[in-house]
Amino acid sequence: MVFVLVAIAVIALLAGVHRYVWSRLVRDTTAGRGRARRIGTIVMWVLPLLSLGALMSGRAGAPLWLESVLAWPGYLWLAVLLYLVLALLVGEVVRAVWLRLGTSSPAEPAVAAPEPSLHTVPAGAADTPAPDPGTAAPNGPPAETPAPDARTSADEPAGAAQRQVSRRLFVSRVVGGGAAAAALGTVGYGTYGVLRGPRVTRVTVPLAKLPRSAHGFRIAVVSDIHLGPVLGRAHTQRIVDTINRTSPDLVAVVGDLVDGSVADLGPAAEPLAQLKARHGSFFVTGNHEYFSGAGEWVDHVRELGLRPLENQRVEIAGFDLAGVNDVAGESEGEGPDFGKALGDRDRGRASVLLAHQPVVIHDAVEHGVDLQLSGHTHGGQLWPGNYLAELANPTVAGLERYGDTQLYVTRGAGAWGPPVRVGAPSDITVVQLASRQA
Repeated sequence: MVFVLVAIAVIALLAGVHRYVWSRLVRDTTAGRGRARRIGTIVMWVLPLLSLGALMSGRAGAPLWLESVLAWPGYLWLAVLLYLVLALLVGEVVRAVWLRLGTSSPAEPAVAAPEPSLHTVPAGAADTPAPDPGTAAPNGPPAETPAPDARTSADEPAGAAQRQVSRRLFVSRVVGGGAAAAALGTVGYGTYGVLRGPRVTRVTVPLAKLPRSAHGFRIAVVSDIHLGPVLGRAHTQRIVDTINRTSPDLVAVVGDLVDGSVADLGPAAEPLAQLKARHGSFFVTGNHEYFSGAGEWVDHVRELGLRPLENQRVEIAGFDLAGVNDVAGESEGEGPDFGKALGDRDRGRASVLLAHQPVVIHDAVEHGVDLQLSGHTHGGQLWPGNYLAELANPTVAGLERYGDTQLYVTRGAGAWGPPVRVGAPSDITVVQLASRQA
């Protein structure tokens, strides 16, 4: 029942937003009910249907090829819609000021009717019949009849109204065109940022308990790859190549690897087998794994050479590396178990925890974790989404301290939904551990 109500609310919201965009981009920029308005109206019907198809096809069990066909235009339109609405709202101010200035400008003075010429009339001329127009005067050329003035007082209101309509149409086209250009440019650049692959971010984290022998240990942290109908094998290969160029000591894949089943996306994940690190590659689940068959994916990444840490801990040179399942696993009885992963460890040793969502930082503090590595937030992905992400997460991106525990959140290497990032570029983070004893 709750899902149905949410779905109805979302559809109603989308309908209202599309109605507003149609009114500003189609109705207000076209004159009359011509071809341009019909085409614009059809487009404004088709695009939201593609978006709904992209959102629902995966849950409906559609084949991957159909999901891909719907996902590209459907998800990209949602990103364009976001920035189009923001730009149009800004344009409302421009529109109002511009039209008000046009309305308040002084009206053009009316052209006065020409005054009749004053001539001296010879005596007796009053008794002479006036010649017909165009007939010759007795001693001169044919008389000219003054042309009536083109504008009369009755025409003035109609002309002013026509000028106002023309001005409103011009302003609407300028504001609408500017908003469309801004939205398309923003989304185009954000799409390029995702498709070119993530960039490497480097951060040094000092740990008080880290021995000198582990000083400079490098962990390549990657999260939120989101393989699916949009991002596939080529995306995985770019990520693997980028990680391998950093020559890390250890690779940590901290959840949300996929948006789909092993049957559909297994080949897209295969480049992960090429990861190279002196101490191996490790994996913990994210919430999207539990939408995609977490058990099968855990087995599959193990086949690819990654070691899943399902509420487990291993000893690495100089510190303990632990991993917990994502909180979404609680619905399947496989949620995070900090006691199992960290309960019996030697607290004199430094510890690093892999956990997909930053919200578990308080459990990490209670169990004496020195550093938690997380993802999940995408850094907000689409500005101003970072403000919403701040409401649900203690840290959206970067390094922060909570008591004696430090939390680092990567923005992730992929994108969910629209393959677009604005204000939150994708990254792979190389975390270099530093010993205070060095």
